[in-house]
Amino acid sequence: MKKEIDVVGAIIIKDKKILCCQRGPGRALANLWEFPGGKIEKNETKVQALKRELREELKITVSMVEEIFDFTRYEYDFGFVNLTTFICYLESGEPQLTEHLQVKWLLPQELDSLEWAPADIPTVEKLKVMEIGEE
Repeated sequence: MKKEIDVVGAIIIKDKKILCCQRGPGRALANLWEFPGGKIEKNETKVQALKRELREELKITVSMVEEIFDFTRYEYDFGFVNLTTFICYLESGEPQLTEHLQVKWLLPQELDSLEWAPADIPTVEKLKVMEIGEE
């Protein structure tokens, strides 16, 4: 039986653009693009996990819309990824590359220009038709 991996992702908005992160080499899905985030640790809520991951991975603080933006379940060869995404707004810090190759701020209609990890694609599709506002 394949393992279940519960992860959270942040749709971080600044100046009507969305933060996109390219996964680093030597990891699953290397070089594909994703919304930053990561695995939910034991005894953590999704919101707590997301805020912790963003502090660890990108050295940033966000404010977030607590309701779920999207949920995707995707079967990879290594297991099922259950991805929950939330809309966030950059509060402090500039994203720093600790695990990612690069980051880009893109308008929703520009998201198609990147090669996304499969679990992130349904969220990308939903974002492309949205009018992104400021907080």
